[in-house]
Amino acid sequence: MRAVNRTKSALDKGARRVLTGVLLAQAALFYGFSRTEQVPPSRPLSAFPQTLGNWHVQQEGVIEKEILDVLRADDVLSRIYTEPASGRVASLFVAYFRSQRTGQAPHSPKNCLPGSGWVPTASEIIPISLPGQADPIRVNRYVVARGLEKSVVIYWYQSRHQVVASEYEAKVRLVLDAIRYNRTDTALVRVVAPVVNGDEAHATEAAINFVQALFPVLRDYLPS
Repeated sequence: MRAVNRTKSALDKGARRVLTGVLLAQAALFYGFSRTEQVPPSRPLSAFPQTLGNWHVQQEGVIEKEILDVLRADDVLSRIYTEPASGRVASLFVAYFRSQRTGQAPHSPKNCLPGSGWVPTASEIIPISLPGQADPIRVNRYVVARGLEKSVVIYWYQSRHQVVASEYEAKVRLVLDAIRYNRTDTALVRVVAPVVNGDEAHATEAAINFVQALFPVLRDYLPS
């Protein structure tokens, strides 16, 4: 009987700990999201350089109003860059959100691209080494096809100079940043390189090279 009572007591204590943890988490969430948010200043993406290393702007992207209305980003950049010496091409898309408290949030390319008719053929997280940075960033590599077209997509979420590949981790960091720093700003960064003659490795190499030229500059345009 004593053993049963001890077991029941231990279970009660465990339940109380779990309940306490839940209540503390709820209180932290309420506190983090109830304060007036500190929205950090940012530079307009329209001023983003047209030259990144050996890459130069070939074309300014045009985003339809219907898409912008759905996206609800506070600032957007859409461009096509080329590397004249090699003929490589990379499309850049950045959507910046000053706050996610009113329902504004990045749309995952894993949802948007299939909705545009692209079929995923591969998905993984890869590291990219950056000049002057000890640790590589980890980003999504996503291969999509539509008819005879195929592209390599590299994308990530960026907040406070943090690079996050996982959508789930991005949500967790959103809550932590709201609690600790009283801010929920973030950006979705997407780079697309077309696959030519079926050479996915070459397209991946082009996308990685472009990211390495892009990243040090991009940090100056997104809040730290």
